[in-house]
Amino acid sequence: MKLQLATWPEVEAYLKTSDAVVVPIGSTEQHGPTGLIGTDAICPEVIAAGMAERNVLVAPTLSIGMAQHHLAFPGSITLRPSTLMAVIRDVVGSLANHGFRRFMFLNGHGGNIATVHSAFAEIHCESSMAGRASELHLELFNWFTGPRIKKLSAELFGDAEGSHATPSEISLTWHAYPDRATDTVLDPKRAPDGDFRDAIDYRNTFPDGRIGSEPDLASVAHGERLYTAGLEDAMEALDRLRNK
Repeated sequence: MKLQLATWPEVEAYLKTSDAVVVPIGSTEQHGPTGLIGTDAICPEVIAAGMAERNVLVAPTLSIGMAQHHLAFPGSITLRPSTLMAVIRDVVGSLANHGFRRFMFLNGHGGNIATVHSAFAEIHCESSMAGRASELHLELFNWFTGPRIKKLSAELFGDAEGSHATPSEISLTWHAYPDRATDTVLDPKRAPDGDFRDAIDYRNTFPDGRIGSEPDLASVAHGERLYTAGLEDAMEALDRLRNK
């Protein structure tokens, strides 16, 4: 069940049987010449939609994340870490007010990880400072690190996966939006690898936006397989959270 497509009585009824909610979270940032700017939000949103079909309550996607290092590429949007932390705290606080206690943030962007964990720490700190035990279970699950996804990505792409604008994430977006698939051949075939400091340094080091990846290996067919693997990984992670 998708929260935005439910009525409040339906959510109230859901809470009588479950206190778990999935919150997809991603980013709005460049993904190389062939990747959609919404890739990091689309991927968890697509997997979460499959979870919604299995009687899981799924909140609206938090589609803008911490992506300051992509700002030298047109179309990228970022929140400051402090802003994203405030958004997460308000989302959790709002839903906790209604009785939700188990929150799985289904993440599609590596740049969100530190900030989301910091937001969790702030939430738990509020209980500790007040001298009470926290009733909330807060989990971050990165779809791209699930065991089935990692195994399948290694099988399909090996070290051509890279770390940004990867063939796995682009394949998954093409599964969702097959009309956006392209057979464009990139030059160089494999993007350079390395480190960066800020947005300007990022673009100077990785001129087309990719890092270590060969996204021209992506396909709609691969995306369908990755979707199936990602959904099973996410459901398994949610089951662990439900049993806490």
